[in-house]
Amino acid sequence: MIGYEFTEYAKRNKSSNEAMNSIIEQLSEDEWKKDFSGYYKSIYELCSHIYSTDYNWFKRFVETCNFSMKTNNFFEKGLYPERQFKTAIFPGVKEYISMRNELDETIIKYIGKLSEEDLKKIVIIPDTDDKVFELELGPMIFYMFNHQTHHRGMISLYLDMLGKENDYC
Repeated sequence: MIGYEFTEYAKRNKSSNEAMNSIIEQLSEDEWKKDFSGYYKSIYELCSHIYSTDYNWFKRFVETCNFSMKTNNFFEKGLYPERQFKTAIFPGVKEYISMRNELDETIIKYIGKLSEEDLKKIVIIPDTDDKVFELELGPMIFYMFNHQTHHRGMISLYLDMLGKENDYC
């Protein structure tokens, strides 16, 4: 089993997502899709980006370590097309929250199965320009959590602009 810190990052990440989502689920459709001036134009686009990025990275992490999750139908559901990181993908807030919760639970289970040896395995990550990066799994897991934290901060700013109280990061 791996160190305490990876498991705690996974649990804290889930907890932060749940706290953020408890605010998001109260948004109207107009607030969920309100156009802001950022790179990601809405909370909807940001949530789609965070989810799709996590989904694609996580899929590569599982393939790298060849866990049984690879065949349990999580990735067979066709939840998200590969590498379309600026596409809004959820029919609504409830679908997003359900899928986010399932992904966070799956990440926690996966992290719990990792060994120190697994953390040194090389993950192949293509970017949107088809440039390929070969990176160690351990640092990529930390990067995934930091990526989410960064974008939760952006969502917090959008919520502030909507006048919604939030303190979930």
